[in-house]
Amino acid sequence: MADLIICLIFLIGDYMIKKVLRNLKRGKENSEITFEELKKTIKNNENIILLDVRSPQEYKEGHLKNAINIPIYELCINMKKIAKNKSDIIIAYCLSGKRSKKAVKELKKCGFKNVYSLYGGIENYSQIEIQ
Repeated sequence: MADLIICLIFLIGDYMIKKVLRNLKRGKENSEITFEELKKTIKNNENIILLDVRSPQEYKEGHLKNAINIPIYELCINMKKIAKNKSDIIIAYCLSGKRSKKAVKELKKCGFKNVYSLYGGIENYSQIEIQ
């Protein structure tokens, strides 16, 4: 039994180290997810909030399916529109990822726990289906 526990600890530790190194290699922070991770998260969770923090004009030009638009400059006054439960999964995105990273920081300051930014923004992924 002890051998099994030691083996599990080793495997989990190895996995975490590889994940951290992979994230550091590509410059991705812990609060960022890739498009592939986004697709898996959407597939496995029904209660995901996609938050487009671009301007209303950018949103009209195309956005992810089911995304809500709250521009970064209106985020503070519209916190209650985002999620009723502060443990809901929120994935923010913008064009390049800069505004969504800023949004994640603000949302975390307000007590939201499961907040992520789409790594590199939507311009980074040609396979994103825009509506």
